[in-house]
Amino acid sequence: MSVILIGFLGGLVTGISPCILPVLPVVFLSGGMQSSRGEDAVRAPSRWRPFVVILGLVVSFSLVTLVGSFLLSLLGFPQDVLRWAGIVVLVLIGIGLMVPAFQHLLEKPFSRIPQKAVGTDRNGFGLGLALGAVYVPCAGPVLAAITVAGATGRVGVDTVALTLSFGIGAAIPLLIFALAGRGVAERITSFRSRQRGIRIAGGALMIALAVGLVFDIPAQLQRLVPDYTATLQQNFADSDEVNDALNLGGLVTDENKHLDECSNGASELESCGTAPGLTGITDWFNTENNQGLSLDDLRGEVVLVDFWAYSCINCQRSIPHVTAWADAYEEAGLTVIGVHSPEYAFEKDVGNVKAGAEKLGIDYPVAVDNSLSTWTNYRNRYWPAHYLIDAQGTVRHIKFGEGGYETTEKLIRELLTRNDADVDLPPTTDVADTTPNGDQTPETFLGTTKQMNFAGDEPYSAKTTDFAFPPQQPADSFALDGEWDLGTQSITPRSGNASIRLSYTASTVKMVLSGSGSVTVNQGDGSTQTITVSDVPRAYDIVTEHAGTGELSVTVSGDVQAYSFTFG
Repeated sequence: MSVILIGFLGGLVTGISPCILPVLPVVFLSGGMQSSRGEDAVRAPSRWRPFVVILGLVVSFSLVTLVGSFLLSLLGFPQDVLRWAGIVVLVLIGIGLMVPAFQHLLEKPFSRIPQKAVGTDRNGFGLGLALGAVYVPCAGPVLAAITVAGATGRVGVDTVALTLSFGIGAAIPLLIFALAGRGVAERITSFRSRQRGIRIAGGALMIALAVGLVFDIPAQLQRLVPDYTATLQQNFADSDEVNDALNLGGLVTDENKHLDECSNGASELESCGTAPGLTGITDWFNTENNQGLSLDDLRGEVVLVDFWAYSCINCQRSIPHVTAWADAYEEAGLTVIGVHSPEYAFEKDVGNVKAGAEKLGIDYPVAVDNSLSTWTNYRNRYWPAHYLIDAQGTVRHIKFGEGGYETTEKLIRELLTRNDADVDLPPTTDVADTTPNGDQTPETFLGTTKQMNFAGDEPYSAKTTDFAFPPQQPADSFALDGEWDLGTQSITPRSGNASIRLSYTASTVKMVLSGSGSVTVNQGDGSTQTITVSDVPRAYDIVTEHAGTGELSVTVSGDVQAYSFTFG
């Protein structure tokens, strides 16, 4: 019962997270509104359709996660075939909803089966199966336990119960959304009389979702959405009761038994035993002749082992920091190894991994850990996870999840200096920390193509040049005053009196600036500082120590281009 409860609560948190957003429109229209009793419906839809769609999603997700990889390997099929099959089915169902003749063609092979429940109209189970095959929820401790169990073959009654309870927990918010869609359709007359239009809109959304999945658009959009469930996920993951129930630590061996002696994200170097080996690696790339690396052979160098998965949103936000460290400190003696440990079967395709790495700018060595052997050997439980190893092969720092980048880089530099007192270290890297924080203002872009949260009354476009601060400014927003030239990526003052007013919640604030000139920062407490700007775009500190909300104004002069505000 403890495992079932933990799985259900973990799924429920996932079900209200931003990862659910890509499938919501399809569930709302095709899972919910299409089940209403419209006036122009050719045949009455099933009142159980919302429940059947969600049931299909739970069944499909559970089977794909637990046994999909095993079955595909047994049959000799590519590991991403189920995902592509789900995308194809979404397209076919979408076309069937939009073109009745095509729907009848789809149903013809099932004409001898009562109800003809192929998912295009009345039943919806097929739609649920397709959504379950392409549904990629956020990584968390429960999903990690399920994935490891499925990949390593340790599937028992507890694992099945955990998977089903997780799927049900994640599906409940979707079911509520589907029922809400039906309620809207039945209560608003204009919807009741336009069932044909709802079917077409639902079909178009399915096709749009399928196309978006092909080009990874949902993942790109999710990276822009603050994770409002991050605190819940973190508290859940840090619970000793949860970890004990899920056995997230994996198998304790003589090789990894000291890893618990490192605390997550410690501010100083610790000692956690000799680093476990990189075992069960099926492929390497970004190495000489794609040959494998051994930690024993890397003694004398500082090593950062980064566990990641290319479709993991959390990893995608963390990777820019890792690539920056790899580039900056390679000559000083740092070796970065990205251990790709897949969350889903389609992430086992090496071609997909290479494409994902290229898209993220990864050119350091990558080890493909398809069997999760190295993951288990490190008793790991997070995507991403960083293990910092000194030149003697001892683990000195562990960081689970996003954030803590300044601390990790500080410790990298410390180990490099200890390893070679005469090492010439470059300046610290300057990559914005985009870790979602519900209490922190998100990164604020000033260019016209990416700006968000502009609080002025004027249209924000290249045609507008004169601005004035509004009487009242909402939290987490910016406004302009004076004359500005608005570009697609940055904004430039036309006069020396041009100012930006920012309302924010953060401990630190940086401003990305370039060109030549100066900016004068006026804090809410009356203090003022002037910063000289020169050369290429980089981040300048304008608030270094602050607690809670605040407001400041920045007067920009000279030939200075202002790109964005970032927060920490």
